[in-house]
Amino acid sequence: MESAAMLSLLLAFMCSGIHTVLTAQTKEGMLWCVCEHAHTCDGPGFCTGDICFFTMVHEQVTRGCFMTEHREQCLVSSIPGVYVHCCYTNYCNGNTTVPTKVEPRKTDIGIVPVVVPLLVVLLVFIALLGLVLWRRSRRQHQHLQELDPSLLKVPCGGDPTYGDIFDEFCTSGSGTGLPYLVQRTMARQISLVECVGKGRYGEVWRGTWMGESVAVKIFSSRDEQSWFRETEIYNTVQLRHENILGFIASDMTSKNSSTQLWLVTHFHELGSLYDFLQYSTLDPEGCLRMCLSVASGLVHLHTEIFGTQGKPAIAHRDLKSRNILVKRNGQCCIADLGLAVIHSVPSDYLDVGNNPRVGTKRYMAPEVLDESIRVDIFESYKQTDIWALSLVLWEITRRTTVNGITEEYRLPFFDVVPSDPSFEEMKKVVCVDQYRPCLHNRLHSHPILSTIAKIMKECWFQSPSARLTALRVRKTLAKLDQDQDGSTDKLKVDV
Repeated sequence: MESAAMLSLLLAFMCSGIHTVLTAQTKEGMLWCVCEHAHTCDGPGFCTGDICFFTMVHEQVTRGCFMTEHREQCLVSSIPGVYVHCCYTNYCNGNTTVPTKVEPRKTDIGIVPVVVPLLVVLLVFIALLGLVLWRRSRRQHQHLQELDPSLLKVPCGGDPTYGDIFDEFCTSGSGTGLPYLVQRTMARQISLVECVGKGRYGEVWRGTWMGESVAVKIFSSRDEQSWFRETEIYNTVQLRHENILGFIASDMTSKNSSTQLWLVTHFHELGSLYDFLQYSTLDPEGCLRMCLSVASGLVHLHTEIFGTQGKPAIAHRDLKSRNILVKRNGQCCIADLGLAVIHSVPSDYLDVGNNPRVGTKRYMAPEVLDESIRVDIFESYKQTDIWALSLVLWEITRRTTVNGITEEYRLPFFDVVPSDPSFEEMKKVVCVDQYRPCLHNRLHSHPILSTIAKIMKECWFQSPSARLTALRVRKTLAKLDQDQDGSTDKLKVDV
C-alpha cells in the first residue's frame, strides 16, 4: 500500500511538471473543447475550460472540459475497459482515438530533457518522504490499536463485488468512489430497471451496470443540497466499511429536459431496516448481530482515524430505520449522509454543511427539540446520534421473538404521537413529559435482550452527556457476542 501511495505521488509530480510546461506554450485564456454527454457543455457540442478531456468506459465516450484545480483526474491508470486522455489545445479532444492497448502517455520530445532530471531528484526525495510518512503512519496505527483494534479495519468493498474497476480504485485517491470523470461516464451506462422506494428526497431505483445490480438514488430538485453533501463527503472521505453503504458514483444528468441528481451505491435487495422489520422477525442472536452492525457503522462514522486510510469524525444527524439497509448476511449498513457534520480534531474545524433540511422529528433528541443543543460543539451532534440509535435498537427488539412472543412492528412513540408528528407534539412528549418507548417484559427474560434494553435506557437519557458513546455501545455488544459464541462452543464440547 505504501509503494502504491509513493507511485501516486510520483505520478502527481510528473503530471504537474508536464502541465506547467504545456500551459506555458498555450495562449492565455480558456480553451475551446468538444463537448458531448457532459453537463459542462456551454452549448451544442462545445464548452470552455482550462483542460479538455476524453474518456471511454466500456465503449461509452464522454468529451468535455474542466478547470486546472481538478487536473488530478488525468491520472487514471490503465485498467481494462477504461481510457482517460487530457489535452491542452483548442478542440484537441475532438479527434482522440483509443489505442488498442493503453500505454503510458507520451510527452513532447522537448519536455523530456526538462522532466527526466527533475524526476531523478524527486525520486530520491519521495523515497525519503515515503519512509517518514510510513513510519509516522505506523506509530499512529499502533496507538489506535491500543485504544481499539477494530478501528483499523477498513474493508475494501464487501458485498456485492462490482468488478475489477472498483477494486482498482477502492483504496486510491482521497475519497471512496471512482475518479470523478469515470463516475460520470459510468453513470450514463446504467439502465434503470424498477423503482424500489420513494420519499421526500426523491426516488430509489434498482439499476444494472455490466450485469451487476446497483442502487440509484435520484434526488428531487428541492433536495439538491443533500445530493451535493453526500457527493462531497463520499468523494473526499475514505468511508469504506462493511457497515456503511458502499458508494460507487455520483452524477448530474439531463433527462427529458430536466436535471436529475444521481447517487449510485451498492444495491441491497432486502431494502431498508424499516421495510425489513415490517415482514421479518428475528431470533435473539440475529437481533444482536443486527444491533452490533449498526453500532459498528456509527463508531466508524464518529471516529477520526489518522494515516493513509484515515478519515475525519462524522456525525450522521438523521439516523433512523429508513436510513439503514439490511444486507444478506443479516448485518446492516448506514446510508444517507445528506445532513452529516464533519469534524477534524487537529484543526478543530467543524463543517456543518449548507443544507436547510432538518432531521426526522420522530427521532430528534430532547436538546434538538427544545433548541438547547450547542451547535458549535461536535460532541453535541454525536450525542443526538446516540439518542436516535437507542430508538433504532428499540425497533429491532420489538421484532425479536422471545418465549414465542413477538410484537408488531411500530415506529418509536407510535402510541403518543400521530403518524406525521409536528415539532411541538414531539417536544411535549420527549421534553415536557419525558416519555420513553415501552419495553416489553419478555426482554428481561433473555440475556441478550436484557443487555440491549439496558443499553437503550443508557442511550436515551435526557441529559446528552449522560448517554453512552457509540464505542461503548459497540464494545458492550461485541463482548456479549463473544460470550454467546463461547457458550455455544462450550455446549458443543459438553455434548
